[in-house]
Amino acid sequence: MQDNAYLKCIDPHCGLEYDISSTRIECDKGHLLDVKYKKIPSRVLKELFYNRRNPQNNIFNESGVWRFRELLNFCQIDTASTEECSKYLVSLDGAEGRQSKPYHMSKVAHFVETKSENLWLQPEGYNPSGSFKDNGMATAITHAKLVNAKKIVCASTGNTSASAGMYAANEDIECDVYIPSGQVAPGKLSQAYQFGTQIIQVDGNFDDALAKSLEDAKKYDGYTVNSVNPFRIEGQKTIPYRALEQLGWEAPDWIVYPGGALGNTSSCGKCLMELYEWNWIKKIPRIAVVNAEGANTLFELYNGKFEETELRWNKGKPNVELIVKYYKHLDKNGIRPKTKATAIQIGRPVNILKGLRALEFTNGVVVEVSDSEMLDGMSIVGLNGFDCEMASGAVPAGIKKMIKDEVIKKDDVVVGILTGRQKDPMLPVDYHNNPQNRFAIPPRDKK
Repeated sequence: MQDNAYLKCIDPHCGLEYDISSTRIECDKGHLLDVKYKKIPSRVLKELFYNRRNPQNNIFNESGVWRFRELLNFCQIDTASTEECSKYLVSLDGAEGRQSKPYHMSKVAHFVETKSENLWLQPEGYNPSGSFKDNGMATAITHAKLVNAKKIVCASTGNTSASAGMYAANEDIECDVYIPSGQVAPGKLSQAYQFGTQIIQVDGNFDDALAKSLEDAKKYDGYTVNSVNPFRIEGQKTIPYRALEQLGWEAPDWIVYPGGALGNTSSCGKCLMELYEWNWIKKIPRIAVVNAEGANTLFELYNGKFEETELRWNKGKPNVELIVKYYKHLDKNGIRPKTKATAIQIGRPVNILKGLRALEFTNGVVVEVSDSEMLDGMSIVGLNGFDCEMASGAVPAGIKKMIKDEVIKKDDVVVGILTGRQKDPMLPVDYHNNPQNRFAIPPRDKK
């Protein structure tokens, strides 16, 4: 194996480093970690990645994650060797990311009031478990396997549990899933049961479930696969890789994500920082994060809605005390995240600091949308023939708002990431049964 990959603290004033075989998620001073690479990958790889779209019976070329394996080679293997790939890389028969790429959706473009050719939407619901999580789970379980982990652990509002359970079952690894009791869509919870996970119900919300899962993972030697795990972030970098490849590696003006735990914001930021440093892209797209109004921690802190102080990465010196003070304010006033978009019903995003770093690097913005606006966004995507869950509906809703407010300019090229497919069947049923909803097509009685 080559000596190329290692772990490094994200705080530039700390910079502690660890071996790639470490299972820690924080440095000794409590800061999150990045997977880092010493060597700059050649731009010639762009052609290799494109050629792999004809996989030639190689599942690692079929995979929309491992097709880019040279850019996330933390296993430090010979990536041209099928034997080494088969030994180390975890894949669900090449299915993760295989069908995920950006599309033009004319009805959505009309809804947000932009030209169809300027708007790309990338449905990650085509992943095998139905969400973007499979991109990162393939890499997280690869590292778990590398360090001989016997049990993986996660907290989930649904999609993470489905993905973790699926990959764990396929690799014959135990999987414990901590869920906020009564707050997970049945369609997502049923997947976790189907894949044989051990469900542990926690009285509280997602933030409470995550805290308990991290505590138990440390106590009982479990391997955490939530997005606080730096190896999961590596797999999620392939979401923007596929978008950029579709655009001929010409960076768009914007990349837009729903905002929950901020793992996607963090992974996109890391991806863009690396590509720009490697001279793979000439322009840095701006990241836009769309919060739900009922779970808008980042929106409030980033835009100075709390104490009129704007929270920033500040070159590695963020005002952490402001975050602590805000969380105490939430607790004191009994404020809990509340939105029907359960995938982003998160009040304490564990990746907030990595998210701030990504926003600083890309001159990003944070907006919020209502549940009603997200349901409209979800529904107009459906009327274009694509499936997405309510949290993904935040993307067209947020783009519409930013275009109206002239944050996104008329000719800007925008890529929006639709993070998952619909797993709560009653949401669209209830939406379309209410004729007052903008895109509702209520049933008719036949006499």
